[in-house]
Amino acid sequence: MKKEIVLDSHAFLVSETDDKGIIKFANDDFCNTAGYELDELMGQPHSMVRHRDMPKAAFKSLWDTVRKGNIWSGYVKNATKNGGYYWVYATVFPFQSHDGTKGYLSCRRKPSQEEILEHHNLYKEWKLAE
Repeated sequence: MKKEIVLDSHAFLVSETDDKGIIKFANDDFCNTAGYELDELMGQPHSMVRHRDMPKAAFKSLWDTVRKGNIWSGYVKNATKNGGYYWVYATVFPFQSHDGTKGYLSCRRKPSQEEILEHHNLYKEWKLAE
């Protein structure tokens, strides 16, 4: 079984992507938790931290929501570079820069153990239905 990384209660993971999901920024909390150096993340698809346990429906909901210009929030199990995993409660904000460039800002915090268990079970059911 792969090792779970439990976020510190003060951790606040932030990343920014372009409209295709390519990482343009990641803060230290995100890099340290995922186990990557910033230069390993920059220019890569954000899906590089997607855990295989995450159902496709969860990300379809995210992309459908933010592409309409709305804010999405939900629970995500992410993969670390060394094969571990960590859970976050994520909020993704669509934005448009002054030059017209579209992108997404994702801010994540530690979920409670109850929230993790609830979504672990829910996502397991969704994966079975895929």
